[in-house]
Amino acid sequence: MMLWTQQALFALLLPTLLAQGEARRRGAPQACNNTKPALLRLSDHLLAHYKKGVRPVRDWRKPTTVSIDVIVYAILNVDEKNQVLTTYIWYRQFWTDEFLQWNPEDFDNITKLSIPTDSIWVPDILINEFVDVGKSPSIPYVYVQHQGEVQNYKPFQVVTACSLNIYNFPFDVQNCSLTFTSWLHTIQDINISLWRLPDKVKSDKSIFMNQGEWELLAVLTQFQEFTMESSDCYAEMKFYVVIRRRPLFYAVSLLLPSIFLMVMDIVGFYLPPDSGERVSFKITLLLGYSVFLIIVSDTLPATAIGTPLIGVYFVVCMALLVISLAETILIVRLVHKQDLQQPVPPWLRRLVLERNTWLTCLGGQCTSQRPPAASQAPETDDCSAVGNHCNHLGGPQDLEKSLRGRGSPPPPPREASLAVRGLLQELSSIRHFLEKREEIRELARDWLRVGSVLDKLLFHIYLLAILAYGITLVTLWSVWHYS
Repeated sequence: MMLWTQQALFALLLPTLLAQGEARRRGAPQACNNTKPALLRLSDHLLAHYKKGVRPVRDWRKPTTVSIDVIVYAILNVDEKNQVLTTYIWYRQFWTDEFLQWNPEDFDNITKLSIPTDSIWVPDILINEFVDVGKSPSIPYVYVQHQGEVQNYKPFQVVTACSLNIYNFPFDVQNCSLTFTSWLHTIQDINISLWRLPDKVKSDKSIFMNQGEWELLAVLTQFQEFTMESSDCYAEMKFYVVIRRRPLFYAVSLLLPSIFLMVMDIVGFYLPPDSGERVSFKITLLLGYSVFLIIVSDTLPATAIGTPLIGVYFVVCMALLVISLAETILIVRLVHKQDLQQPVPPWLRRLVLERNTWLTCLGGQCTSQRPPAASQAPETDDCSAVGNHCNHLGGPQDLEKSLRGRGSPPPPPREASLAVRGLLQELSSIRHFLEKREEIRELARDWLRVGSVLDKLLFHIYLLAILAYGITLVTLWSVWHYS
């Protein structure tokens, strides 16, 4: 009887003991969880059964929309030869992860949590123009909102290919694109949108470093869809980075020295054409310009597809200096005095001294015209330069006959007659020498007049060519600069 009573009592107490044990087992984990920090409990709750290899949507037909944004921080390098642009940008993107949602009231009102990037799903959005991996800092965390919005912020040093047009250097404007697209997922899986309005992205220069060679004009945006051969459609967002080079340094170091040398070449035309110093001066200028081109050759951008306009400008300036030197050599050759110099041809005299004299008028005074040297020779006046003795008589015999006919005294002895005859021959030789020298001087003066006229004519043509060339370059650069 006693044994039966103990068994009955044990049977009545067993459910109560089991209930208390179960309650203790249930309460032990809750007490343990209450001792953990809220951030740790939330992180364990979100990542306990998370699969980062699966796109985070509950309905696979629903695409994941990724909103992106780009802010340009600096233009680091523009490599014209390799057609590469290096920029430093702040890149932002966010999307909705349906597996990373919670009720803030259950976790101490936490609405935002930072978790490792490697622990969750991240879209495979890359830049199509990537050519090299830049030195970008690694940001290992992302922010997650309680609604499931994931914010991924990171800085990028972007090394991208860009079609650089250097024809307008140093007044060039470059337009390089950064194309963000998913490398694998089609638009049915991942769609791309713009985080901010296009106008705000375009005019945002709040963090741009504005002290370098390049100036940021705008960041233009464009969304488009493209289809591959497999008829799969992909979404992409293009950011066009429009930059402009600051030309002041290149204008001072490249254009001004060249302009100064060309001005000195123009001033060199005011040296006398019969002076040999002009040739030496022009050769010195040409040599100085050659050294200048050697120095600046490393500064000019070089590409395999074209030459900048400033390179053409330097080549044309060198050609103008060579033409100026050739013109100077021609003029010096014309006006050079020599004993065997031929008279000015009649056609050249008519062409230069008679028809084109109006081109050489300076200050209202034109080059005077002089008749040919042959027409200026005296026709009847054969008087010698010594005394006033004329040579109309044939010689000593004519003089003797003339004296006899006038009733003069008898002629002197034969020795005196021979002395007078020798004196007259000497005077005649001197007279012929002076006439020959005067003829040579007159020929030299004629060539000097022809050379002066041609020199002024060629100088005006040369000056007009330089002015037209300069105006053309300034106009082209101005149009490209303000376009």
